[in-house]
Amino acid sequence: MKHISITSWLLSVFVLLCGCGGGRTPSQPAGPPPLFLKVAGNWQFSMTSTTAGTSPLTVAGVINQSSTSVSGGVHVNGSDCFDSLTTIGLTGTLTGSNISLSSTSVVGQVATLTGTISDDAFTGTYTINGGCASGDQGRVTGIKVPPITGTLNGTFTTSEKSTFDAAAHLTQSNTSSVGTFGLTGTVTFATPCFGSGTVKSRTFPSGSFITGTSVALEIESDNGILNFTGTVNPDTGEIRGDYVVSGGTCDQAGTAVLDANPWDY
Repeated sequence: MKHISITSWLLSVFVLLCGCGGGRTPSQPAGPPPLFLKVAGNWQFSMTSTTAGTSPLTVAGVINQSSTSVSGGVHVNGSDCFDSLTTIGLTGTLTGSNISLSSTSVVGQVATLTGTISDDAFTGTYTINGGCASGDQGRVTGIKVPPITGTLNGTFTTSEKSTFDAAAHLTQSNTSSVGTFGLTGTVTFATPCFGSGTVKSRTFPSGSFITGTSVALEIESDNGILNFTGTVNPDTGEIRGDYVVSGGTCDQAGTAVLDANPWDY
């Protein structure tokens, strides 16, 4: 009887061990791959200096992304030290929601931006070392501007206060090498001066493009060239600006409002 009891006890231990996988911790299933914020797009940054006597700067352009690596090209406006027509390259890293961007050297100047970023907003600080703007530093806020691909209905008002309507069908490029996104498309006008026109992309700073909230349209019509420059409101999709028509029988100038509302963001 004692022999049978010992045998039964050993069998019980063996069964328990087998049921627990031999005492080893079972392997855990592989989790999903890490998710990365999608920050690529058309950005505009406002830089407010903490250095006395330094004017605020506007930086606008392209951010590209490959996993946690970011790059791009921007243009600086409002500075005596940077030429607004010069494309300034950017490279950096994205770690979670933390981002760091450094510019290429421009006349000895290197700008660095660090902060936190979401899919459509940036908050952080900047510093500039070397060259004309060396020592400048301050705060930065940024927004990602939605693409303006789609139909924009507009009203043009001449300097004599007469008006005519138009409908622009625009396509915004997905890539850029000069810090701007090219625009192409067609425009239909409700005026005897010109019936239709083609939106020309060309090469920056000519042609049609968007960089940050700044929009430029060069529309080649059957009776002259219409050049429009304006600013887009990222919240409403409304673009307000000025236009000039030249090279035809209806040369004129005035203001225009283009509205993509309701806008599918």
